[in-house]
Amino acid sequence: MRKVRVGVIGCGKISSIYLKNCTQTFSDILEVVACADLVEELARNQAAEFGVPNVYTVDQLLADPEIEIVLNLTAPKAHAEINLRAIQAGKHVYTEKPFALTREDADEVLSLADQKGLLVGCAPDTFLGGGLQTCRKLIDDGWIGTPYAANGVILMGHAGNGMHPNFQNFLQLGGDPMFDMCPYYITALVHLLGPVKRVTGSTQQLLQEVTVKNPKSPRYGETVPVTAPTNVSAVLDMENGVIANLQAAKESFGYTPRFEIYGTEGILFANDPNFFGGTIKLLQSNGTVTEIPYSHGFTEDTRGIGVADMAYAIVLGRPHRASGQLARHVLDVMIGVFESSDQGEHIDIKTSCEQPAPLPLGLKYNQLDLV
Repeated sequence: MRKVRVGVIGCGKISSIYLKNCTQTFSDILEVVACADLVEELARNQAAEFGVPNVYTVDQLLADPEIEIVLNLTAPKAHAEINLRAIQAGKHVYTEKPFALTREDADEVLSLADQKGLLVGCAPDTFLGGGLQTCRKLIDDGWIGTPYAANGVILMGHAGNGMHPNFQNFLQLGGDPMFDMCPYYITALVHLLGPVKRVTGSTQQLLQEVTVKNPKSPRYGETVPVTAPTNVSAVLDMENGVIANLQAAKESFGYTPRFEIYGTEGILFANDPNFFGGTIKLLQSNGTVTEIPYSHGFTEDTRGIGVADMAYAIVLGRPHRASGQLARHVLDVMIGVFESSDQGEHIDIKTSCEQPAPLPLGLKYNQLDLV
């Protein structure tokens, strides 16, 4: 099978795990040929570390006719702009989450891609990991009976310790708990149970500004404004009748995740959707609690598996799983939660999407198709 050539735009902190997996784990299907960043030194350093042959400007990368997929790892506010430029240049594009910050930007990207006959993909791709693929099989095989409810919780600090080089981004729309962390949980819910039809939400912003009090931070003493809600609660009514609760905040200490699916015959204690693996337990109606072994691989940090799945889709002519349509639906749900809080009413979700197909069983090492 031929390799699909990839160019990476955005060489910040998140790029390391993408580059590692795209150049090593999925090297049978992907060939990373170029890195680009507004800060050339970042692109040069990443290219040297991961054996990428070319360091380009963004314009040079988009003009390279050999590059088929642009991997967009820029800041959230730049996602839509870079995606549009990549598609206009005739490239498929896979972007970090969130897909966009507005519905209009997301629709413009998908419309242009459809006109050009190109694929759009978007993180998170953790639902392709062995943990959530195992959970999908348990549900599909009837181990919890008929699902009727779900509960997701993600509580963490607000990055005010100043140790992340761009910690201020986590205090703005795009780095807030809804746009930053909820894509993992909402995508996991759609993967496991199907799309969402209605949302109800409440949002809260506890602080107007944050002062870095960590003396180890190079930005010690700096005060940064908080411009997005940092505490969010939502009810998601799924198309299949399941009622899901979601709580996300960046006002806590430490990191507290929980993800559970309730059924008529059992309760599934799933792994944290922020990760590819983790402990999975099943409580059955007889009171027995069993830790479930993985049915699928990819349980380590396999970020970039969505890019690889897109490459298989390009070569084999099949749908890819971490699709733009899925990401657009997740975005619609997230914006709907904000609108529900502002308007004090239920918000009907106007988009839908196909429930992503599960990965097949029995895949060979680091391959995503039975070919």
